[in-house]
Amino acid sequence: MSNQTEWWAPVKSDESATELFGGDRAAAAPGAPEPRRRSRASGRKRDERMRKQRRRRSISVLVVALVLVVGAVYVVFSLMGGSLLGGSGQTRAETDYPGSGRPGAPTVVINAGDSGAAIATTLHQAGIVASEEAFRDAFNANPDAAGIQPGTYQLMLEMKAELAVRALLDPKSRVSMKVTIPEAFTAEQIFTRIHEVTLISVDDIRAAAADPAAIGLPAEAGGKVEGWLAPSTYQIEPNTSPQSILSQMVAKTVETLNSKGVPQDQWHDVLTKASLIEKEAKLHEDRPIMARAIQNRLDRGMTLDIDASVAYGLGISGTQLTRENTQDPSNPYNTYKHLGLPPTPIAAPGVVSIDAVLNPAEGKWVFWVAIDLETGETRFAETHDEHQENVALLRAWQAEHAG
Repeated sequence: MSNQTEWWAPVKSDESATELFGGDRAAAAPGAPEPRRRSRASGRKRDERMRKQRRRRSISVLVVALVLVVGAVYVVFSLMGGSLLGGSGQTRAETDYPGSGRPGAPTVVINAGDSGAAIATTLHQAGIVASEEAFRDAFNANPDAAGIQPGTYQLMLEMKAELAVRALLDPKSRVSMKVTIPEAFTAEQIFTRIHEVTLISVDDIRAAAADPAAIGLPAEAGGKVEGWLAPSTYQIEPNTSPQSILSQMVAKTVETLNSKGVPQDQWHDVLTKASLIEKEAKLHEDRPIMARAIQNRLDRGMTLDIDASVAYGLGISGTQLTRENTQDPSNPYNTYKHLGLPPTPIAAPGVVSIDAVLNPAEGKWVFWVAIDLETGETRFAETHDEHQENVALLRAWQAEHAG
């Protein structure tokens, strides 16, 4: 009985159940490590390392993505930035120079009637302003800009647009001025053109023209400047007097007549005939023929019947001329009523017209009429009947283009 009791004796409280069934025997050994706790710690460390690696990979991917995005934005902006900003590919700062510029700019000519946009084009092409837009903005922002005067200016290269506007308003920026006088301009038209460029008043210019000695007008002109102001382009220095300007023009006419060997006693007649041709003929090839027709009429004692002369005497355009005007003998320039040449030239003749007078074509023409008022096509005739046929062509053209 005692053996059985021993066998079934209860397990002591300090013994582990696992010992009986082959549990973690090593744990029972004194001083031995605890395997399960070590495994759990190692797992946590491994997980932590993996999380750090994932974070590093995520950051690297993000950095690469940002670099790619920034690069793409840079490329797109470089190629399309101007379009995206609604401009020409430059930012506003890049369309204007920042300073007062540097020497080396060519002189620029501001013509009468030039708008701010026209001036902007001139200055931009000369390298003075960075863009036409910048100058237009500066022009519109300056209330005095409309007062910019025609003339020749010396500015700086690469100027800030605002400073360029100010420079154009400064008389010190103006240098020699270019005055161009076209053929067929009357003296009054020439006075106006000089005024537009130099700002000398028309009254002062007229006063200068009324002093023949001051402008070197030859005696053959009879004190009248009409026809003696040679059409050409003149460079006028600042502060030049009106007498000096007109004397240049008169001197050029005298030089032309002398260079062509015209005797001085014929200067007046040559210029008068040439002025009639200048106003009547549009085509160069017609001028020598017209010169012959004028001379033929003079030689035959016929009136010249030139509308341009009648209109000049009345101070009106040839298109305003009426039949009543041509019958008015009180007009000394009425070549329908007065034989011979008009009292003075009626405009500034060019060299081609002067040459036509000196070298007229050979022929018996005594009539001419323009049959196409747009092209200036002119028909010449030797007889009145032939002339009437040409006049009929003009009437047909007028009927076709009426209204």
